[in-house]
This record gives sequence, structure tokens and C-alpha cells, in this order.
Amino acid sequence: MPVNAYVASTMLDRPDVALPLLATLTSRYTAEFAVRPFVEAHYEVTMDQLRAWTTDPDEHVRRLVSEGTRPRLPWASQLSRFVSDPAPALALLEPLVNDESLYVRRSVANHLNDISKDHPDLVLVTARRWLRGSTQGDFVVRHGLRTLVKRGHPEALAVLGFDHHAPIEITDLACSPSTISIGEATTVTFTLHATGATRAAIDYIVHYQGVRGPKAGKVFKLTARDLPAGQAVPFSRRHRFESLSVRTIHPGPHRIEVQANGRVLGAAEVHITAAETSQGPA
Repeated sequence: MPVNAYVASTMLDRPDVALPLLATLTSRYTAEFAVRPFVEAHYEVTMDQLRAWTTDPDEHVRRLVSEGTRPRLPWASQLSRFVSDPAPALALLEPLVNDESLYVRRSVANHLNDISKDHPDLVLVTARRWLRGSTQGDFVVRHGLRTLVKRGHPEALAVLGFDHHAPIEITDLACSPSTISIGEATTVTFTLHATGATRAAIDYIVHYQGVRGPKAGKVFKLTARDLPAGQAVPFSRRHRFESLSVRTIHPGPHRIEVQANGRVLGAAEVHITAAETSQGPA
């Protein structure tokens, strides 16, 4: 918000005044962007203040501790010191894992997910410890490992109870209709078969067609399901190919893969054509 940006730009040399002011403002105008310049310019002073805020009675202030120190906060400049070494920021999260506020715990999970992009091993160690020793660790860990799970990381899947190597097979994978126009949808259907009873995290991956060929896959969460031994379990998901602010749909073949417990089991293709334009009178 402009008022927080004003504090960060005009009071950077007065952290003793600016930081308490941001704590007051953050319940009205969230201050995670404004606090970051103080982390860079006055590291020790700001870290002392952040540690004190972990026990603040206001959930917005406690959330500011986690959200303001995320190394890769979206739409903000990276905190390079925490990208390189997240340990000091991770220490700030320890008192917040069991916070009574879901608002705070969700921020902790998002922070953990940020760290996982650069330090997956550290995050896995932390996740196991939080699952063992905290009352709210299940939600934080499940949400915090989502990027590693989408990437099919075997150890992250194991932490959440999914066996990367479980024998699961796929049949009847299809996209219907297989040819659609931009803006229309196709339905992906398939059947999974597990040799033994298996807990499965099931996703599908879309390789959108780009200007210069297929792009890297975008993972979409489908479901987590217990697969009974020896039984066929059908699945379906409708997926619309429409252009968004973050994605432009191009004509051509688009590959859709199905992934279970981090392993790609099969793929199908849907062909996208240019959307028809209405013709005016001749």
C-alpha cells in the first residue's frame, strides 16, 4: 500500500520509528513489502524486532514475521541473504508453526515452500521434525511441500505418505474431444490400477504449445486417493484451454500427462485450433 511504501522510502534511516509504525499499519495495510528494505539495511535491528513480533497478540503482526522474510515473496524483490542461507528466517518460523491462526500458519507454509526451491534437503529435515513435534505441522508441511510434490520429489512424497515406487498402472487415457478451439474445454479420462493397496497423489501435467514449440509442463493437482489392490479406479477432469493474463494459448498439439506419486504414467494429446471469428455481412 502507498502509506507503507512511504514509510519504507522516507524512514529507512529510522528503523526505531518505522518498524513499530509498520506493525501498527500491517493489520490495515499489510506490510510484508515495506519491511523488506529494513531487513537489508538494518539486519540485526530488524531481526530483533521480528523475533519480538512472533509473540505479538495481533495475528497480522505475527504473519508479518513470516511473510516479510520470505526469500521469494511474489511481486517483491528477493531477499538474497535468505535465498543463500534461510536458517535465520527459518528460526523465526519455529514459534509460528503451531500458531492458533490459520492466517499465520498459511504464511509459514508458503515460506517453507519458498525455501524448498533452493534448499530441498533442509526443508525435508524441517518438515519431518515439525510433523513429529508440532500440533499443527501436518497442514504446514503438506502445503509447504507442494512444489516438491508437483516436481515428483520422492522424499517429499514419502514425508507425506506417498510411495514414489508404488506399482501403479494407467489405462484408457484419453482427451475428449481431442480437437477443440481456443477457449473450449476437453475432458481427460483415465483409469488407475494398483497392484497393492496404495495411497496416491494424482496430478496431470499440461505441456502448452508455445510460439517456438511445447513449453515445460504446468502441473495441476487432481486428487489424493487410496487405490485398493487390484481394482480399477476411474478418474476424469475437465480442462479449459483459454488465454489468461499469465498464459496465452497457441494453436497446435498440447500434451497432457498423468502423474501418480511423482511418476508420469501416460500421456495423451489434444489439438487446439484458432478460435472462430464471426463474419459480418458481405
